[in-house]
Amino acid sequence: MPKKDLYQVSLKVILKNDKDEVLILNGHPRGSFAGFYDLPGGRIHEDEFTISYAEIIQREIAEEIGDAKILLNPKPVAIGRHFTPASMTSEKKDARIFYVFFEAKLVGGEIKISKEHDGFKWVNLNEHEPEKLFKSGILEGIKMYLSENKLNN
Repeated sequence: MPKKDLYQVSLKVILKNDKDEVLILNGHPRGSFAGFYDLPGGRIHEDEFTISYAEIIQREIAEEIGDAKILLNPKPVAIGRHFTPASMTSEKKDARIFYVFFEAKLVGGEIKISKEHDGFKWVNLNEHEPEKLFKSGILEGIKMYLSENKLNN
């Protein structure tokens, strides 16, 4: 019988401004997204099992992009998977990460990037090839998100 795999869970946010542009974060030069972009969000902590996804997302937003105020759609809009090799994790163990993507609108505050990323910009996803911006599970989720939006329009 095949062994069941264990995944860490990361909640990612497709955060839009009033121009319908999405906030993308420069991957850290020494991280698994070096040369590509990431989205705000992060992993669920052990002590957050009973906390709502919205509260976890708010914590991650505060940690990664400062006091930005968002209006969150509580329904996930895409999923993806990412592998981080042991050499790039603080635990020195391979990490398999399952991404759950949510959509949100920026409604106030100022974007202030943490040291986890190396800058940011706003982009219209319909004007870029996703493969040039993203890789791995972020790319998988963005492609799913874009294909779902085309089906619904």
